[in-house]
Amino acid sequence: MIKPLLLLALLSLPFAGPASAATVNFVTEEYPPFSYHEGKDLKGAAIEQVRMLMRKAGIDMSVEIMPWSRAYAATQATPMTCLFTTAHSPERDQLFKWVEPLLVDDNILVATASSGIPATDPDSTRRYVVGTHRGDYTEKLLKEKGFTRIDVASDFPSTLRKLLSGRIDLMPISSIYFEKLKLEHPLVRIATLSSQSLGIACEKSFPEDLRARMQQALDELISDGTQRAIFEKYGLRPRP
Repeated sequence: MIKPLLLLALLSLPFAGPASAATVNFVTEEYPPFSYHEGKDLKGAAIEQVRMLMRKAGIDMSVEIMPWSRAYAATQATPMTCLFTTAHSPERDQLFKWVEPLLVDDNILVATASSGIPATDPDSTRRYVVGTHRGDYTEKLLKEKGFTRIDVASDFPSTLRKLLSGRIDLMPISSIYFEKLKLEHPLVRIATLSSQSLGIACEKSFPEDLRARMQQALDELISDGTQRAIFEKYGLRPRP
């Protein structure tokens, strides 16, 4: 039997329930300026949003950058794991629990200015070699839209290098990111592939109370202008 004084001492200890002790493990890819390494530090417009909303929600977190296909598979198989920045497509809707949007954007096809490829509609670009990276939703999107000459690289930077060196003709990227990237490289917009919301996708068993706290924190970052300020800090111009 627990003695009264011992019982009183136990009851006076701080309570650490499951939510307060939880750590959410985030995984993402190398995709500047949304998520990238700068030396040993992890930076980017998406990483900064995630860190800020988790502080606001009062939830511990870790974040790791890895190849997209590995991150996607790890999120589906590992409890308390979330993936970002993830396009919320109909096929993915029931595979994850969602916190969004980190970004609302068009996905466009771009080419080098020297390619001579004219601005057109997606249907007229199927004859070209289009590059993307393994596991990205644009790989499936391109196939659904009838593209057959698809070059799949390991990650986004590899695809961009292929485009700039002429090894592929086109690649899909964020419209918002294109506005920044074209200041650094001679790229032109060719066609719009799709419009979508991108957010945080968490493993299906992810606790609903944590997801709700994360969503509320993100909603506040959007409503008070913090999300837009983060985009502008990284030279991005989001939709009005």
